[in-house]
Amino acid sequence: MSSSASDDASARPASKGERTRQRILETALSMFAERGYDKTTMRAIAGEAGVSVGNAYYYFKSKEHLIQGFYEQATMRHAELAPAVLEGQATLADRIEAALLAWLDIAGPYHDFAGQFFRNAADPSSPLSPFSEESAESRERDIALYREVLEGSKTKVPGDMADILPEMLWLHQMVVVLYWVYDDSPDQEKSRELARRTAPLVARVVALSRLKILRPLVKQGEELIRDFLITRRPK
Repeated sequence: MSSSASDDASARPASKGERTRQRILETALSMFAERGYDKTTMRAIAGEAGVSVGNAYYYFKSKEHLIQGFYEQATMRHAELAPAVLEGQATLADRIEAALLAWLDIAGPYHDFAGQFFRNAADPSSPLSPFSEESAESRERDIALYREVLEGSKTKVPGDMADILPEMLWLHQMVVVLYWVYDDSPDQEKSRELARRTAPLVARVVALSRLKILRPLVKQGEELIRDFLITRRPK
């Protein structure tokens, strides 16, 4: 992906505090890639970023919250790219695929150390969990993107399913993300192939949700998601 210099400039944080926060985050991600997540300390990050340790902790309460910053940054970039990647994509399958591939492009540079921080994310009490309260804003941002994916497609979505289907599509993305974490193929091409091959299947399931005969099954799936997966909402 490429972008113009003017686009990059307009996307830069405006205030001094925002620029400092961004510098700390970018420094941390670079050091995680070079040294590994577990071997990189907040003190080392602060030193490399040219700020005091106290200042680093002012912007990020812990090293885990630096990864939370990455999640936030990634979902914001994902939302920014959505209009361009979805433009001209009419079918739901194509729109799902485009959204998934865009996320893989954004996350790609961080793959080398993804497994390290995803081990932390597997801890239900960790703020890195995609289901945590700390992740709520980023999670909702990506769910909103998949609402856009649905609304711009030719597939008609039943009114009573309009709320849960974007969450189901986000969960599909989480499956692709989990595969991507462990994907050792060149440039994680297998993850891209997984996105391409599962997008039509998911789109088909969404289309079938309109059939009355399948509505009880779809409703059961909705209840499972609400009761066991999407359980935490921003307050």
